Amino acid sequence: MDEVTVVVAHSERATLRVGDMFLKVDADPARIAVEVEAMSLAPVPTPEVLWHKPQVLALAALPGAPLGRLGGPSTGSPAAWAAAGAALRRLHDAPLPRRVGRAGRHPVDLAAELDAECASLVAGGVLPADLVTRNRRVARAAVRPWTPAFTHGDLQIAHVFVEDDTVTGIIDWSEAGRGDALHDLATFTLGHEDRLDDVLAGYGAAVDLDVIRGWWSLRSLLVVRWLTEHGFDPFAPGCEVDVLRARM
Repeated sequence: MDEVTVVVAHSERATLRVGDMFLKVDADPARIAVEVEAMSLAPVPTPEVLWHKPQVLALAALPGAPLGRLGGPSTGSPAAWAAAGAALRRLHDAPLPRRVGRAGRHPVDLAAELDAECASLVAGGVLPADLVTRNRRVARAAVRPWTPAFTHGDLQIAHVFVEDDTVTGIIDWSEAGRGDALHDLATFTLGHEDRLDDVLAGYGAAVDLDVIRGWWSLRSLLVVRWLTEHGFDPFAPGCEVDVLRARM
């Protein structure tokens, strides 16, 4: 019998691996529906959908390995990072999906969320006030009007699989939809800022680096408390709090 491995689990969703199959169990069936639709539309490699029910999605394992992980070393060559950038450009140039994704929050709403979260971080003693204030200032660059693109919405480095410098698949599409393309680029290079040039070489388009830096700060500020409350450690070396400290 194949061993069951818990890949990730918290109160909202869990992912299990059984042999060459991954089972995603989600408390919100709408996220499963979004993921299935997004993978059917995305012009980049995605896992094969074996079957799905309202709250469970079965996916085939991808060849290759994740490009890296936040808080750990990158396992990919410059060519692999460039290939990921090229895949991301294909996604952003694709016809727009119907729904607005996680990367598509209105600037007014995003600014309000940032202000509220910063206040909570300081009031609760989660982070020092000067660290929050500096990063809040940097994050403001990301809060601006943007041209909608087809975005992944949660393009963490661990969600991109490569083999022989080729992207073999991108996973976890539950936050996909219309959004800010620079959100994807920043999420992908979070904690691996030295790889941004390689990614942009493959992406093949000029981007506003201040906005990328703004998203690094903004994303990190918004997730520190959530990660802590759900059993993750944003204070681990190379993770979100170190990303914030780098802005100082």
